Amino acid sequence: MLVRNKNDQRGRALLKKSSIYLLSIFLLFISIGTLTTIQPAYRLSSNMITEWTSDVDGSVFLYLLGMENRSFQNAFPEDQMFPKLHTSLLQIATSIRPNDPRSLVGNELPGFSIFNNHILIAGEGTDYTNLPHESSPPLEEVLKEREAVVDEGKPDKEDEPTADRSGAAPTTGNKDIVFLYNSHNRESFLPHLPDISDPNKAHHPEVNITNVSERLAEQLEARGIGTQVDTTDIMSVLQERELDYGASYNASREVVQEAFANNKDIQYVFDLHRDSLSRENTTKEINGESYARVMIVVGAEFETYEQNLEFATELHYLIEEKYPGLSRGVLPKKGAGTNGVFNQDLSENALLLEFGGVENNMEELYRSADALAEVFSDFYWDAEAVDGN
Repeated sequence: MLVRNKNDQRGRALLKKSSIYLLSIFLLFISIGTLTTIQPAYRLSSNMITEWTSDVDGSVFLYLLGMENRSFQNAFPEDQMFPKLHTSLLQIATSIRPNDPRSLVGNELPGFSIFNNHILIAGEGTDYTNLPHESSPPLEEVLKEREAVVDEGKPDKEDEPTADRSGAAPTTGNKDIVFLYNSHNRESFLPHLPDISDPNKAHHPEVNITNVSERLAEQLEARGIGTQVDTTDIMSVLQERELDYGASYNASREVVQEAFANNKDIQYVFDLHRDSLSRENTTKEINGESYARVMIVVGAEFETYEQNLEFATELHYLIEEKYPGLSRGVLPKKGAGTNGVFNQDLSENALLLEFGGVENNMEELYRSADALAEVFSDFYWDAEAVDGN
């Protein structure tokens, strides 16, 4: 009788396991059939999977690899705990990261999305409370006529370096290898607008960020680096086409494309802007002189943006080596409220440079342009020497 009961139990257990196996195989075939017969628009795509997994901490994937190959476990940081399964599943299902409150409230509070950026390199004092902010004023406000102090802060000619025409210094000759332009070309500065105190109204057709581009070009030319400066009034283009301020990058994209089409020598492209932040976040005293700080911004919504990040990172550390505190860091930007490309998909050496803020003056801005020209020229000629060898 005992033997018979044991046999019955074994039979039921075997039947249960067999049923589970058969059901699993059945569900597998149903799933395969469903995935292969549904319309392509509803199928899982690599982009969809990438979007799901982008919210998962990288340590999760390192842990999964470590389950198969223990060598990967040795690479796991000693001061970091292995991820918990329920935390990882929560991130995949809801895009909420328990240790990051921005993921919980970022999509709910108006304006909070600007804090969703990831700071690749934080310069001195840079954190999520003082990231560059792209204002979007009405175009009619940007185009208004305003009084400006045009001459204040203009560089003295005797202080400007002069190009060495003797042939002793290196030069690119007739080749313009740097292209400078300004997507928000009328961004101006409050110290030069005596009747304006509102940062959103700090725009002027003549005294603006294009003056900084011209100064930077002069300094690069003086160091033998041929530079082309675009003078297109993007704001007027928007007005003619009845577009709003948010279409600035679309209009300036045509400028960059035309520059590449007409000049095959261009290797580096810089779009100069000014930030909307206040003076305490955008100013640095170096060797007793005041400089407008520079933030390097890289769009992170195109496939090859990591190449631009590599260039931005190298430039940041070179600036910090010669002018500590001048660089505010490197910021990849994507998501709601920003362009995310900034025309940088047109060249791996294209960057957006935020020169100072709305409360900086031209004297500070020109010092920073001089410093950047010095750092970049050293970088460029060192690279040329290496390529030559």
